[in-house]
Amino acid sequence: MGEIATSDRMITLYYNSNSSRARQTIAYARAEGLPVQEIDLLKTPLTGTQISELAGRLGLEVRDLVNQEHPTYKNHFEPHEFSSEDWIKMIKKHPEIMKQPIALRGDLTILVETPTDIIKI
Repeated sequence: MGEIATSDRMITLYYNSNSSRARQTIAYARAEGLPVQEIDLLKTPLTGTQISELAGRLGLEVRDLVNQEHPTYKNHFEPHEFSSEDWIKMIKKHPEIMKQPIALRGDLTILVETPTDIIKI
């Protein structure tokens, strides 16, 4: 069993409060009356295990959780191949570079591409 607790009754949304897509997703979920537990990645840092678990639940490698187009990534890092542990350290130090929002409900996990994706979960 993983470190991330989920519920069939509640959507857990990992997001960056500076992201307009995340704010729109939360607003859409509220408008639809969906029960959402919000976890702001900038205020509640994830552990390495949680980052790894989120990647696994999405069927991704940890490196695939990093938005290499984000200005913070471009300012601090060169495109390079890193180990999973290095990618995790980068996300922990700069949580804004993690692709998000990520929504979980029960056994289902999705990377929200558009705010309306939240209804898929």
